[in-house]
Amino acid sequence: MQTKWMLVLGAACVLTAVACDKKSDGGAAAGGSAAPAATAAAAGGGEASPAAAKKYFETKCVVCHGESGKGDGPGAAALNPKPRDLTDAAWQGSVDDAHLKKVLLGGGAAVGKSMIMPGNPDLKGKDAMQDELVKVIRGFKK
Repeated sequence: MQTKWMLVLGAACVLTAVACDKKSDGGAAAGGSAAPAATAAAAGGGEASPAAAKKYFETKCVVCHGESGKGDGPGAAALNPKPRDLTDAAWQGSVDDAHLKKVLLGGGAAVGKSMIMPGNPDLKGKDAMQDELVKVIRGFKK
C-alpha cells in the first residue's frame, strides 16, 4: 500500500513539474509558438550556459528541491522520503560530480535512492549542460 502511495505522489510531483514547465513557456501548447530558444534551453538543448542551467533547474527541479535547494519546493510536502537538501555541506562533501550526473540522468533509483525522483534522459549526451547543472547544485552548499 505504501508503494502505491509513493507512486501516486511521485506522479503528482512529475505532473506538477510538467505544469510548471508549461507555465514557463508562456502556456503555449506543444508545437506552439512559444520562444523556441527558451524552451530548448529549459529542456537541456541550446547553449550550456550558467543561465541555461539555472533555467533548467528552475523548470525541472525547483518543484521538489525548492528555489534555495533545501528540499522545500511546493511538491515536497506530499513526498516521503523528502527531497534531498542540496545545501547540506556534509552530503555535498560525500558525493562526487559523477554521482550527481548519474542522479540527474537516471533519477534517484539510479543510485539506490527514491524512485520518486525522476531522471532527465533529455540530458543524455549533453555533457556541458550536465556540468553546468552540477555547478548549480554545488552552488547551494552552505
